[in-house]
Amino acid sequence: MEKTLNQFSEIFAECKALFEKKHNDYGTAWRILRMPSLTDQIYIKAVRIRNIQELGKRKVEDDEETEFIGIINYSIMAMIQLEHKPVITPDFTGEKASQEYEKQCKAAIELLSAKNYDYGEAWREMRVSSITDLIIQKLFRIKSIENNSGNTTVSEGLDANYLDIINYAVFALILLREGK
Repeated sequence: MEKTLNQFSEIFAECKALFEKKHNDYGTAWRILRMPSLTDQIYIKAVRIRNIQELGKRKVEDDEETEFIGIINYSIMAMIQLEHKPVITPDFTGEKASQEYEKQCKAAIELLSAKNYDYGEAWREMRVSSITDLIIQKLFRIKSIENNSGNTTVSEGLDANYLDIINYAVFALILLREGK
């Protein structure tokens, strides 16, 4: 478990560094995005990963790893938006955005720790393609919840689904980097 937590921390540090660099270029323009827009951005990245996996080639430079990083960052943005609601004019400073990013990373690591306690590290035996499919499945669940105005009868809410997507994307990155 310690190895996994170290790998998670390394990946989150890399993702956050990119998030902060993009802040230098764009500010917090993402704060205007409504939940369906963020969901659709993540969906586009997940479908692209699946296409790369199925076709075995790509015509755009970004590879699977880059797209999984994008999924993590957009999912963290979604978690922030769930808590702070979208705005018409970007309102976060870079420092506030970084603090909120850290808060969501911490929530993802807490979930990982709890689930690893129950499931062990079964995810290490999974295929990256299966993880991609699970992310897409979660996105269809999110879309359904969004189409129902956020209401669920017995299912987890949006936040639980986004947290799962974050963790699945980190798992995929770890597996890719370990050559599995």
